[in-house]
Amino acid sequence: MHIHEYQAKTLFSRNNIKTPKGVLIANTKEASKACSELGGGIWVVKAQVHAGGRGKGGGVILCYDVEAVENACEKLLGSQLITPQTDAKGLPVNQLLIEAGQNIKQELYLGLLVDRQTQKITVLASLEGGMDIEKVASETPDKIIKFGVDPLGTLSLQDCDSIAQQLNLTEMLTEQFNQTLLSLYEIFTTKDASLIEINPLIVTVENTLLALDGKIDFDDNALYRHEDIIELRDTSQEDEKEKEAGEYQLNYISLDGTIGCMVNGAGLAMATMDLIEHHGALPLTS
Repeated sequence: MHIHEYQAKTLFSRNNIKTPKGVLIANTKEASKACSELGGGIWVVKAQVHAGGRGKGGGVILCYDVEAVENACEKLLGSQLITPQTDAKGLPVNQLLIEAGQNIKQELYLGLLVDRQTQKITVLASLEGGMDIEKVASETPDKIIKFGVDPLGTLSLQDCDSIAQQLNLTEMLTEQFNQTLLSLYEIFTTKDASLIEINPLIVTVENTLLALDGKIDFDDNALYRHEDIIELRDTSQEDEKEKEAGEYQLNYISLDGTIGCMVNGAGLAMATMDLIEHHGALPLTS
């Protein structure tokens, strides 16, 4: 299950991870009040959808006056945002997060995920944070630090120190980094997350670490243990057919092809779809 950025940041804040001050709105008329509440003279308007790549899709707009904020809100609210991670239809923008602009000195990347290959919780960290982290991962993977944690063990302060040293962080930033990473690990394990990302985790000119963005995915199989997480679900962001299938406890995956597949096992499903693509077509469903 996915949640929105503003929801992820609420969880971050509850666990002592610093985030920028922000205001959630669902109506353009609320924009001016939000700017007044935040103060300053620079704001960022961010579309709240369950997809990455929002900046590349025009869903993150930097504004230098209130009128620009209102125009950005008018443009985004009610639209369908298409990003590199959505299909051709995009996702509906029903809410916007307006945040005060930050003086950014450096952008880092920090994440945790379940690595099925190593059967560990893997910490990912990089000095190359920002919109092109996918490019970094594919073209220069050596710039991403990986650290595996045995799920039967825990992440220690010494482990965090080791990662911070590889990032060449100062003593002041190392202390903040360690606290942030330990808090992320606490969220990951106690809430049964499958992925947590802060991209970017910024260093401000005041040498403060801030989670400028936040993404959390949760293990669907563990949701029965977390009523508070289930309440965060936004069904408007889900595929209608997949949502309906889920109500009947069916596994349905919507794809963009033209040939439907009805199979009785995951292995056969993958093999069938591979054969379809091998012969020049694309599967529609599985």
